[in-house]
Amino acid sequence: MLAVCSLGLAGMTFIYGPGLPVALVVLAIAQIGIHLVFFLHVATAPHNTDNVMGSAFGMFIVFFVIAGSVWIMNHLNHDMRPM
Repeated sequence: MLAVCSLGLAGMTFIYGPGLPVALVVLAIAQIGIHLVFFLHVATAPHNTDNVMGSAFGMFIVFFVIAGSVWIMNHLNHDMRPM
C-alpha cells in the first residue's frame, strides 16, 4: 500500500514539488519499519537481541556503502571538471 502511495505521489502534483522527496523518504522509512516488524518479526524483546543487532549491523554496512559511493562520486566529479 505504501508503494502505491509513493508511486501516486511521484506521478501527481498532489504535494508541492520541493516537498516531494521528503514525503517519499518518509513513506520509504515507514515501509522499512513495517517490513521489519511484520515480515521479519524484528522486535525489542529480550530473545530478539540477535535480530536487532543483525539489523543494526546491516544498516551500518549499507550506510557506509552509500556514504562511500557518494564520497567517491563527489571526488570524481571534482577531479573531472573541465579546465
